[in-house]
Amino acid sequence: MKGKQAARILVIDDEESVRKSLAFVLEDEGYAVDVAENGHEAIKKSKANVYNLALVDLRLPDMDGIELLTTLREAVPKMIKIIITGYPSLENAIEAVNRGADAYIVKPYTMEDLLRKIKEQLRKQQEAKKYSEEKVKEFIEARAEEHETKTRAKHGSNR
Repeated sequence: MKGKQAARILVIDDEESVRKSLAFVLEDEGYAVDVAENGHEAIKKSKANVYNLALVDLRLPDMDGIELLTTLREAVPKMIKIIITGYPSLENAIEAVNRGADAYIVKPYTMEDLLRKIKEQLRKQQEAKKYSEEKVKEFIEARAEEHETKTRAKHGSNR
C-alpha cells in the first residue's frame, strides 16, 4: 500500500536550538523537514528541492525575512510561507503579507498553535491544487465534447 507523501517543510532560523526543536516536532508529526540557518541557504535549498511550506524567521543574519519572502515568492510561488517573529509590529505584519506571507506567527508561540497553522495552510494548498485539477479536467472534457459534436455534425452532413 502506497501512503500519502509527507509534506516537505523548510525551517529557516538562525538559532540552532530553534531549528533542531522545530525539526524534531515536525518530523514527529510526519513531515519531511529540512533546515536553513540564513536566507542564502534557504534560497539555495528551495531552488534545489520542492517544499510545500517554509517557516521563515523575520530576523536572519544575512538578510531580512521580508526580503527573503520576496525572493521565495518569485522562485517558488506555490510554496506556503509562514513568518515567525519575536518582534511583532503592524508594519511588519502588513509588509509580510504584501510580500507573499501566507501567515504570521508571533513568538512565543505554542507548538499546538504552530502545528494548527501549518495544517490549516497545507489544507488550503491541497484544496487549491484539487480545484485547479478539477478545472483542467472540466476544460478537457468540454473540449472533447465540442470536438465530438463537430465530428458528428461533419459526418452527419456528408450523408
